[in-house]
Parts: sequence; C-alpha cells; structure tokens
Amino acid sequence: MKFSTVGTLVAAMAATTAMAGMCVGCGSNADEPYKPNPAWSGRKPSLPPVPSLPTTPIKTTDGYTVYGAIHQMRSSIHNAEVTSKEITVVGYIVDSNIATAPKCAVHKTGKKDPDDCKTDIPTFTIADNKGDTKGPQIKVMGWASNFANVFEALEKYKNLKEPPNEKQVYKDELWAIDVPFPLPAVGAKVKVTGKYGVNFSKSSSGIAADPLSGIITYTKIDVIEEAPEKAAFAKNDGKK
Repeated sequence: MKFSTVGTLVAAMAATTAMAGMCVGCGSNADEPYKPNPAWSGRKPSLPPVPSLPTTPIKTTDGYTVYGAIHQMRSSIHNAEVTSKEITVVGYIVDSNIATAPKCAVHKTGKKDPDDCKTDIPTFTIADNKGDTKGPQIKVMGWASNFANVFEALEKYKNLKEPPNEKQVYKDELWAIDVPFPLPAVGAKVKVTGKYGVNFSKSSSGIAADPLSGIITYTKIDVIEEAPEKAAFAKNDGKK
C-alpha cells in the first residue's frame, strides 16, 4: 500500500504537535524555591510500645536454658544442634503429674490398672524461672514408665538421706532404667540430660508430641537446688 506525500507530512506534523503538548509546563517551576510542607498539627497516632527483646541467654556454663533449647529447636539453622544428640537443659521444675496421678494407677508393680483407668506417663516440666508456669516450658518424660514404678521408687527411697548405691537404686521394671533420686519435685532446680525433640516414643500407649516446645527423653537428672517438699502422691491415693 502506498501513502501520499501529503498524508505522510500531515501525520508527522500531528505526531510532533502531540509530543510538544506533552512537554507543556516541563520545567515551568524550575525557578521556584522549595517550600517544605508544615509539620502535622493534628492528632498523633496511637502506636503500641516497642516490644522488649528476650534477655535470656541460649546457653550457660551448665547447659542450654529452656528458652534457648526451644529457640534452637524451632530454628531451621540451629535445629540439629539440639535434636541430633543428647543435650543438657537447666531449669526449675514448675509442674509434675505425680501429685495428680489417678488413684487407679497408684499401686505396686505387677498389678494391672483397671480397664477404665485413664492415666498419663509420669512427667515433669521445667522452666527458666522458679514458679513460672506461663513462660517457655519443656516436658521431661522417660524417667518412669508408669505410676506403679513411681510408687515403688517412693517406697524404696523414703528413708534415704543420701543418693542410693547400686543395691538401693530402684530400676523401672518396664524400661530397666534407674528411677531418679530424689523423685522430681516442684521447686527443684535441675540439670536434665537427654534426647530432645518433638516426639517421645517410648510409651506403650502411643507417641507423645509437642511441636511447639519439644520433649526431653530422660537420661540423667542432677539436682542443683532441692525442692522445698519431696514428691508425693495425693494423700490416700496409694494402696499397697
């Protein structure tokens, strides 16, 4: 298709005029001095306070803090540091289910729990601060397989003033491990050594899991500060 010379010229002039129109005012304010906007004089916005960062260290000379172990477990970078091998975590025992064990589960070994007996694995919980049941906490399991073994250990340890020797120590009949002396009691400061991770799989009733804070599977417990009172079942709950 051929275009006439006149048509081509008209199109070129139209394009030039359009471009010139787009530049109208370009640089027209170049000589005007900068005038800053005045400061806002209206109502100030209501902003939340700046949150304070945790001051608890990841580790101390004795081992990981509770906060530190949980922090590392949740980290995609540091997870293997605390889950690939046994670690030691230092904290205060802030909870234990010995005192709340159901009556049906508190008896000598060799006796079966009733079929309708609902019970848990003996467990205690540690935190960085004494009595702190609201902050970071880690459950410790694997130190006794059931409350019957706790019952037997309490009976064997009740008159001991010093840690038991090889003949005095009570071994869990199911797991063949030494049940700790003294029995874990609320208020004690302890160093817990064991395998740390999301799951606890030694239970015969299934896998226990805590994906947020993790669970320590007990290997050893060292008492740094003794509890004000010894561990005990609720009164009148035990039967020989």
